[in-house]
Amino acid sequence: MANPIVGRVWKFGDDINTDAIIPGKYLRTRDMQIFGTHAMEGIDPEFTKKAKPGDIIVAGTNFGCGSSREQAPLALKHAGIACIVAKSFARIFFRNAINIGLPLMEADVECQDGDEIEVDLLMGEVLVPEKGTFKGNKLPDFLLDILNDGGLVAHRKKVRSEKK
Repeated sequence: MANPIVGRVWKFGDDINTDAIIPGKYLRTRDMQIFGTHAMEGIDPEFTKKAKPGDIIVAGTNFGCGSSREQAPLALKHAGIACIVAKSFARIFFRNAINIGLPLMEADVECQDGDEIEVDLLMGEVLVPEKGTFKGNKLPDFLLDILNDGGLVAHRKKVRSEKK
């Protein structure tokens, strides 16, 4: 995981539901490309045609509410989203994102679609050119370790191999 994460913003509001992130009709597949090509389809059917790898989602409160489906953060990761910044996250979405290695930060950030921002996970800050630096919640070191290792499974494998 690069730090800081620099990318173009896609702005969304409050209460973005997992059904909007990846509609239920796509949940029967195990093909990550399907998830990636239909990310955010419930809000913006053209999202994945416009979004580019490395882009960042900035949202309001309660991002990822709804079901506990792990497919929601997987869809965003496979769509190339580098990071999600939101005022707050649904608890299960937050943990699922960490578990699959999708960086996120809780912060109240003023920006617009298309702005290029820098998300510094180590400092817990988001820099928006011409608007300043917004302080967010810094992730605990153990969660940063999981993200740096690519997710929980990769992290546990690494820890296990280091103990041998």
